[in-house]
Amino acid sequence: MRFRTVLTRAVAVGAAALLAVTVLTACGGDDTDAADNPYGLLQPGVIRAGTLTDAPPNVFLKDGKFTGFDNELLRAVAAKIDLKVEFVGTDFSALLSQVNSGKFDVGSSSITITEARKKTVDFGNGYDFGYFGLDVPAGSTLTGFDQLAGKRVVVVQGTVQDDYATKQNLDPVRVPDYNSAINQLKAGTADAWIAPAEIGDKSAADSNGKIKVAAKQLSPTPTAFAVAKGNDKLREALNKGLDEVIADGTWSRLQAEYYPGRPIPADFKPGSGSVAAPAPSAAS
Repeated sequence: MRFRTVLTRAVAVGAAALLAVTVLTACGGDDTDAADNPYGLLQPGVIRAGTLTDAPPNVFLKDGKFTGFDNELLRAVAAKIDLKVEFVGTDFSALLSQVNSGKFDVGSSSITITEARKKTVDFGNGYDFGYFGLDVPAGSTLTGFDQLAGKRVVVVQGTVQDDYATKQNLDPVRVPDYNSAINQLKAGTADAWIAPAEIGDKSAADSNGKIKVAAKQLSPTPTAFAVAKGNDKLREALNKGLDEVIADGTWSRLQAEYYPGRPIPADFKPGSGSVAAPAPSAAS
C-alpha cells in the first residue's frame, strides 16, 4: 500500500514537471513567433495584399503579374522594411472587410480615405491624390458632372465614386468591377461612368473610339494602403517605408512611369509630409 502511494506521488510529480516544461516551451514559442512576425502577418516575412486585376494604371495584371502604380509602390515600401508581397485578386466591394477579417494583411487598390471606411479598416499615410473621371460613350453630348441627373450612371460598388453618385442623388447602377462598367458603356446600356480618372483615361484610350472622357474633377481626399483595425505596428512600418521611398525618388519615378504628364497638386504632400519628393530624373 505504501509503495502504491509513493508511486502515485512520483507519477503526479512527474506529470507536474512535464506540464511546467510544456508551459515554458509554449511561452518561449510565443516569444519566438512575436520576434519572427512582429507585424502579425498571415505568413512571417510576407505581406498578403488584396488588390484588383482590372484597373490600370493603378492596379492590374500584366503577363500574369500584379503591377500598377499602387502595387509597385507597395513592393518598394515592403522592401524598405524587409518584407516581400504576395498579391491576390479580389473585388473592391469585398476588399476592406477582407482586410479587417484577416484574409489579407493589406489592401492595395487606390483606396480613397473616407470617414465611413475608417470604421472598417485603418489607413496608412496618403500616397496619392486622385481625380474623378466622367467616361461616356462616343457620340454622347454629356460634358460635365452637373448633367447627370436622370441619366443611367454606372459605378463600381463600394468605391468613392459610388459614394459621390449616391450623395448626388443619381441612383447609380452598381457593378462589381471596372470591366463591367466599361462593357456597359460600350454596349450603350449606360449613359456615363464615374471612374477614377486615370483608369477612365486608360479605358477610353483602349476602347478603339467607343468611349471618351467628358470631364474630370479632383477627389477631395488621398488614397492609402488599408490594414486591419488596431494593427498599428504594420501601419507604422508601412508609413516608415513610404517616407523612405519618397525620399529616395522611387515615388516620383513611379508617378512619372504610370501617370506621365499628370500634374501634381501644389498642396499635395505624400506620406507623413516630413520628406520631400525629388523630381524624377530625365532617365525615368
